[in-house]
Amino acid sequence: MTFGETADQARKRSRPGILTDRAIRRALGAGELRVDPFDPALVRPAALSLRLGHEAFSLVTTGPVDVADRSTHPELVPKEPDGRGRLTVEPGEVVLAPTLEKIGLSGNLAGLVDGTSDYARLGISVVLCGQVSPGFGHETGAVLTLEIVNHLRHPVLLYPGVRICNLMLFASAGSELSYGTMPHNYSSDHAVVASRLADHVRYH
Repeated sequence: MTFGETADQARKRSRPGILTDRAIRRALGAGELRVDPFDPALVRPAALSLRLGHEAFSLVTTGPVDVADRSTHPELVPKEPDGRGRLTVEPGEVVLAPTLEKIGLSGNLAGLVDGTSDYARLGISVVLCGQVSPGFGHETGAVLTLEIVNHLRHPVLLYPGVRICNLMLFASAGSELSYGTMPHNYSSDHAVVASRLADHVRYH
């Protein structure tokens, strides 16, 4: 409870729900939320914008993919920017790219990453898997890996360092297990890594 705040106001402030701009700033100040590098302009009314990082990989397959067999998984082929620093995403291509920011959530926060209307109206899906579990990146911060798909008939050029998605944050009562304690997690990744699904899917 802060100075001059009633007990009822304190309960309302800590009630589980989506964090608005004031609550996001409070979470940053209290160390409940880590964002590196942080730009105050990223804070939106009910979300935190994230920017596209400076590396990208195309998922390239050579045959059917068996999720339990790592040798059949797509290869991560680096994509180089063009002469103007732009990232080209071909029609139907799936590109994995990190956020510029490293994120860390306390055990009392959870997140949901979503694309923006600006990109959706250009036929670009930015996020195929959006859940960010309590405790993600809490120790050292971790990038979020974006799964970018071009649904158009022609290439789309993206700009690293520019806002590309939003992270909505939710207060919670806290989870019994932190995401970072779970096996095969992505909570300490500082770069894009391949799927770890084969680590816990076994042949029958």
